[in-house]
Amino acid sequence: MAILRVLSTITWIVVFLLLLLLALKNADPVSVRFYFGQEWQGPLILVVLASFALGALFGLAACVPAFIRRRREIAGLRKELRLRPAGPAEREQPALPGDTPPPL
Repeated sequence: MAILRVLSTITWIVVFLLLLLLALKNADPVSVRFYFGQEWQGPLILVVLASFALGALFGLAACVPAFIRRRREIAGLRKELRLRPAGPAEREQPALPGDTPPPL
């Protein structure tokens, strides 16, 4: 486990350094033009990272309704399971051929 932790740390350091070098090489100013004549100037890497962050947020926001729907469905199924009386199949499980009893 310690080897995996070290490899993971090294990987994160390498990714961070690559992104840092990318940011340093793309520090040129760019213009972002909005509607109604609005314009913003900033470093290219900031524009790229802001676009990525907004895309990630929109992606997460798109997943929220399905996540909430599944949580409600799971809660309903748990409630149904608690309210359902135990049937004969749940009271006693017959031994299947080839099953070995647990050691004593």
